Amino acid sequence: MLYSPVVEAAPDERPRPKMSGPALMVIFGASGDLAQRKLLPALYNLVQKGLLPADFTILGYSRTPYSDDEFRELARHGVEKHADVEFQESAWAAFAQGIFYVAGGYDDPAGFARLQARITELEGFRPTGKNRLFYLSTPPSVYEAVATQLGQADLVRPAGESCWTRLVVEKPFGRDLASAHALNDHLLRIFDEDQIYRIDHYLGKETVQNILVFRFANGIFEPVWNRNYVEHVQITVSESIGVEQRGGYYDKSGALRDMVQNHMLQLVSLIGMEPPVAFDAKAVRDQKVNLLRSIRPLAPQEVGNYLVRAQYAPGLLNGDALPAYTDEEGVAADSTTETYVAWKLEIDNWRWNGVPFYLRTGKALPYKVSEIAIYFRRAPHMLFSASNHDAEHISRNVLLIRIQPDEGISLKISAKQPGPAVKLQPVNMAFHYGSSFGSTPPDAYQRLLLDVVLGDGTLFTRRDEVEVAWDRVSRVLDGWQMQEAEARAQGAPLRLPSYPAGSWGPDAADHLLAQEDQIWRRDL
Repeated sequence: MLYSPVVEAAPDERPRPKMSGPALMVIFGASGDLAQRKLLPALYNLVQKGLLPADFTILGYSRTPYSDDEFRELARHGVEKHADVEFQESAWAAFAQGIFYVAGGYDDPAGFARLQARITELEGFRPTGKNRLFYLSTPPSVYEAVATQLGQADLVRPAGESCWTRLVVEKPFGRDLASAHALNDHLLRIFDEDQIYRIDHYLGKETVQNILVFRFANGIFEPVWNRNYVEHVQITVSESIGVEQRGGYYDKSGALRDMVQNHMLQLVSLIGMEPPVAFDAKAVRDQKVNLLRSIRPLAPQEVGNYLVRAQYAPGLLNGDALPAYTDEEGVAADSTTETYVAWKLEIDNWRWNGVPFYLRTGKALPYKVSEIAIYFRRAPHMLFSASNHDAEHISRNVLLIRIQPDEGISLKISAKQPGPAVKLQPVNMAFHYGSSFGSTPPDAYQRLLLDVVLGDGTLFTRRDEVEVAWDRVSRVLDGWQMQEAEARAQGAPLRLPSYPAGSWGPDAADHLLAQEDQIWRRDL
C-alpha cells in the first residue's frame, strides 16, 4: 500500500531553499578521497542548483604539489564521476574559475604563510565577503596542528564580526572521552564553540532529518511515542563488505568507535529526544544532549550483560570468499578489535523507562542497510486468535524508518485477507522518496555544507553532545579492557566470538534479545 504526499500549495507557493552569501572555503586534504568523492561534487551541485553563489571560491590545501590548473583537472574527475546533476562544460568552466590551490604541510608555518598570502590575494579580487570556511578533510592526527597553524597565521577572526570564520571537523572526534575532551579544549583555544561544526554525515541524510518532522509534525504519533505503547526499538547499521584495504586503520578503531559512538547514538538521540521548544540549533541540540545523558552508564563488570562483540570468520560474501578478520592484511593475528557489536541500551527517563533500544552494527553482513524499527506493544487481547493461529505473531505493529537504501518510512499493520475466512496478514503502509517526490534525496554533504555557509548548526554536534556520547562508549571500552586483563591473568588471551562472513552476526547477539523474548528483524 503506497501513499504519496498531499500537495496543499501550488508549486510557486512552496518555501524556497535559502541561498547562501559569498564565502571562501579552504579544504585541507583537498587531494584526498573525501574531497574528491564528496566535497567538491557537493559544492558543484549546490552552485548548479542556485544554493551557492556562482562565484563561490574554493582553495585546496594539501601536501601534494599541484598548480591551480592541475588541481582543477583533479577536481573535474571527481565532479564528473560523483555529481548528481548533469555535467556541462559551460557550467564546469564557470565553476572551475573559482578553484585554486596551495601546497603545504599541516604543521608547516611556511605553508600556512603561503596559505595566508593566497587568501589575502583571493579576497582582493574574488567576491568572498571575507567570510572564511576551513574544512578539515584530513587524518584526525593533524586536527590540532592545523588549528594551531590557522591561529598563528592570523587566519581566524573572532566570532561576532561582520565577516565570519568557521571550522568543519570530520569524525572521528577523538578515540575516547579523554582524547575528545583534549581536542575540544585545543580547538576552543582558537575558535569559539559557535564557530566549530563537528560533522556527522548521517545527520545530513533526508530520512534522518525526517525523523523530527515525522515525530513532531504528525499529531497521531507523538501520543504513542513512549513506554506505554512502544515495546522496544531496534537500530541496525550493517555493511556488506569486510575491512578491505583498511585493515590497519580499522584494527585501531573497531565497530564501537567507528559506528556506534557517532552515527548510531545520533539516531538514538533523534528517536528518543523530547520535543524542542523551537526548531533551531540550540533547542534541538539541548534535547539531544538530555537524551544522551539519560542513557544508562554501565559499570565495567556489567558490560558483558549488555553488549556482544565479535569478529567475522571466513565465509561467502556476495558470492566471493572472504577470509577471517584476523587474516586480513594489516590486522594482528591476536586482535581483539570487534567487527560486530550489539548493545542492549537502556534509557533512564520518564518517556523510555523499561523500553530497550537494541543496537547492532557490523561488517561482512548480508546487506548494506541502515534502519530504525520501532516495535509497538501488542493489542491487549486478540479477537481473532481462534480463527488464526498466527494472529499473536503478526498482531504487533512495526514502524520502520529506512535510511539506506530505498529511503522511506513504512508502518506494518494487520489486515484481513480476501475470502470467506477471517485470516490476518501483515501489510505495509509506506512512502518512499523516489516514488513520492519523483527524485532521490541529494547526498548528505550538500545539505551539511550549505548549512555551514548559512551558519545553521542544527545538524552538527556540540561539544557536550560529543563528550556525553564518548562517556557512555568509554565505559564500554573500560569493561572490555577489564575482560582482556582478566583473560591474560588466567594465562589465556581473550578470543572474541565469531560469525561467518555473510551471516547476521554471532549467536550471542540473538541471545541478547532472547532474554526478553524478542528476535532481531530479519526481513531486511
